Amino acid sequence: MIVKLLSYNIRFGGRRRERELADVILATYPDLVVFQEAIDPGVINRLADATRMPFWAARPEHSIGYISRLEVAHHEWHYPAGAKHSFLEIVLKGSEARIFGLHLSSTFSKWSERRRVREIQALLKSIERHQAGFHALVGDFNTLAPGEVLDVRRMPAWIRGLIWLSGRNIQRDTIQHLRDAGYVDGYRTLHPTDKGYTFPVWDPHLRLDYVFVPSGYADRLLQCEVISLHEGAPKASDHFPLFAHFKFD
Repeated sequence: MIVKLLSYNIRFGGRRRERELADVILATYPDLVVFQEAIDPGVINRLADATRMPFWAARPEHSIGYISRLEVAHHEWHYPAGAKHSFLEIVLKGSEARIFGLHLSSTFSKWSERRRVREIQALLKSIERHQAGFHALVGDFNTLAPGEVLDVRRMPAWIRGLIWLSGRNIQRDTIQHLRDAGYVDGYRTLHPTDKGYTFPVWDPHLRLDYVFVPSGYADRLLQCEVISLHEGAPKASDHFPLFAHFKFD
């Protein structure tokens, strides 16, 4: 079974942008959409209706939610100690594969990077019983991968100040920690040289959104693309969504 998944940060709950968001979602015709900043269940309900996806879940002030064309056998929010946001576990009916949607702490500094590392460590600890099987970690990681260029001049002045105070560079420990734990960066694996920028839509220069799978299941990720060419995307959110195709059981 091939499952098409869209990971989408919809900014401030997506309120009053439901039409624009639905247009972007419908253009890719995904089976499952995992949202970040899905803090308003009413918006997610309306998006489910607008995209004709009968299964959905969201909670007030919880960042992660979903809509699905495929029946979901199980979903559950988890609350690792020290994490800013809960993460969401999703299991589609007829499959043992798991999707974990997450949204890590924001802000560029060495202090916030340390927090993101703690959040990833807590998440991996909480799902270790599933790590022998196929699963994927998807969402807005709010950090940069090792080796990727950051043009600090394009950042807002207050972020440039934080970067300067924290050593004039951005630490890349979160993504490195995932690599060391045996995960592969889906987009970078399939696109070794492409930028893959997902943020911000008005001046794309940061890749903050990721799909990770265990290295032993890297061949299950068939496609991973940034949806940046849809004409409505710049009006729908401040992030471009990430679109992935998985080969499930």
